[in-house]
Amino acid sequence: MNKLLTVGLALLPLAASAQTPTAVLTPEKLWQLGRLGEMQVSPDGKTVAYTVTKYNLAENKGNADIWTVPVAGGAARKLTDTPGSENTLNWRPDGKLTFLSGEGGTDQLYVMNADGSGKTKLSDFPDQGLSNLKYAPKANFILYTQDVKVTPTTLDLFPDLPKADAKIIDDLNYRHWNVWDDHLASHVFFQPLNADGRPEGYGKDLMPGEKFDSPLMPDGGAEQLAFSPDGYRIAYTSRKLTGKAEAVSTNSDIYLYDIHNAQTVNLSEGLGGYDTEPAFAPDGRQVAWLSMATPGFESDRNGIVVYDFATKKRVDVTKGSELSANNARWSADGKTIYFMAVVAGTEQLYSVPSKGGKIKQLTTGAQNYNSFELVGNNQAVANRTTLSAFADIVRLDLKTGKETPLTTINKEELAGIRLGKVEDRRVTTTDNKQMQVFVIYPPDFDPAKKYPTLLYCQGGPQSPITQSQSYRWNFQLMAANGYIVVAPNRRGLPGFGREWNDAISGDFGGQPIRDYLSAIDKISEEPYIDKDRRGCVGASYGGYSVYFLAGHHEGRFKTFISHDGMFDLNSFYTTTEEMFFVNHDLGGAPWNVPQHRSYTEFNPINFVGKWDAPILVIHGGKDFRVPESQGMEAFGSAQMRGIPSRFLYLPNEGHWVLKPQNAVLWQRVFFDWLGRTLKPDGTAAK
Repeated sequence: MNKLLTVGLALLPLAASAQTPTAVLTPEKLWQLGRLGEMQVSPDGKTVAYTVTKYNLAENKGNADIWTVPVAGGAARKLTDTPGSENTLNWRPDGKLTFLSGEGGTDQLYVMNADGSGKTKLSDFPDQGLSNLKYAPKANFILYTQDVKVTPTTLDLFPDLPKADAKIIDDLNYRHWNVWDDHLASHVFFQPLNADGRPEGYGKDLMPGEKFDSPLMPDGGAEQLAFSPDGYRIAYTSRKLTGKAEAVSTNSDIYLYDIHNAQTVNLSEGLGGYDTEPAFAPDGRQVAWLSMATPGFESDRNGIVVYDFATKKRVDVTKGSELSANNARWSADGKTIYFMAVVAGTEQLYSVPSKGGKIKQLTTGAQNYNSFELVGNNQAVANRTTLSAFADIVRLDLKTGKETPLTTINKEELAGIRLGKVEDRRVTTTDNKQMQVFVIYPPDFDPAKKYPTLLYCQGGPQSPITQSQSYRWNFQLMAANGYIVVAPNRRGLPGFGREWNDAISGDFGGQPIRDYLSAIDKISEEPYIDKDRRGCVGASYGGYSVYFLAGHHEGRFKTFISHDGMFDLNSFYTTTEEMFFVNHDLGGAPWNVPQHRSYTEFNPINFVGKWDAPILVIHGGKDFRVPESQGMEAFGSAQMRGIPSRFLYLPNEGHWVLKPQNAVLWQRVFFDWLGRTLKPDGTAAK
């Protein structure tokens, strides 16, 4: 250990490795890749409009532009190239494309022809955070969301103290994910359009005087808002709770606003969990939405509830299924609902009769269809990824499942880049279950050699390891640096039935941890795994797993990296913001259940005395889900124990690292640490 304590930890400067030609993936190359955003199919079903965001590392920012590609196949075409990002695509019934653009400094509404010609500015909205704009099907109205001031600020209360920067807090939910309560709420507005398609008059607030958000923060978007086919009803998602009530509940609802009489009704009243993403049937007689049954359980099964306006009855058309639905879409004839669901480390498309019945799996294969849009009744276009392929658009035949590529967004950027092989294996767990484990190998893998190996611990705690691509925890990037990656779909991850998914709640340090050890032990039987050079890495619950395993690994690992992990579950309980999560997953408050396993045998802080390997702690200063104090406590404990340790603190990042240069710095520090603690010569990876 003394030798490790004296290892130098100087880092490469930010621009150093960007100049070196390479045939493998690098952090800089990741940030050169175009990132597929939203997709919208034209009314005639012939064209897909989509956005691609490109990042400028030197300027530390990204910019999104609009592209189109024929649904039948053909060359992609770039339609915009402005200094402000384009977003919120909508096709009008006349075949013209509308969008929001910040090219003039504030997001305004523009329209252009399908070939990019005739671009015209339609709006002059005040700069109040306009977003999530949608057109009514007949283009007689638009809806959008804007922030509205709903509570007084400190300055409002004490105008004679303009330089006071304090916050006066009387209730919970005073901060959420990465932002403090700013006294604003996101409200839904609608506005008529004149004959020229321009917004007329002022938008009308559907939620006047309310202290609630729509869509749900922080990740809700336009998918949580919908126009009826006639354009005179608006369905929106909101959790109409504040303070402690909001902090302890997942009970959001689907509200229906009638433009004719300005009345609002709650369509999901009495349903206890999350109700989100309303979608009207083509004839307007029904509306479907995603619905979780259990209050306070954010990872419950998403069923598809269909509400009939004539009978006022609600039916879960997926009742009895273990699938958790997303992205529900009605067929053009209203007889079928299509949706996505995670299964066995992939995300596939399914269909179910809109009146309920047998669910049919439409696609198979080792890929994720991350989102999709229908083209008639028999085709769809989808955002597709694999663990070896970044996002592109494909066309799907919904009868045969056949896939046809439509875009190659990063063909030039990835030319000549060697990627590693991905294996989908099964490992027997300590309770004799079969667990899926992905193993990712370095690009020029030689089974005659021995390789340092990383156990990857997934977060969530119920976010699956699938065929998605991360721009931080990127398995191919780890493999490109010479590591074999072992990524288990351990207990608590969806796609393997509800029992497997729900088993982690109240059992953070139990079977999920044993699953991790089963995975690394079994894969380590391979002759090419260097048992003397194994590391353990992860974020959020994965970061918790790292801290916990650091005190329970029995010599398996030579190094650890924890990002935004929970270190002391007692202090975590009272400083996190969504109290429903800790109530459900930790079993309750520590003063009510002080002897619960979460606070005794499963609390990482209780086992720091057994730490015996170097640890890198990473934490964001604006992470309010797992507050920065958790990382500080872990680093301070390692330092006081004399454990070789480093603390990477990112004061302006939250639970994720979103700024390009911070993201590259994160990778530099990550691989530097692994290189110095796992590589035989103690040098950083390049």
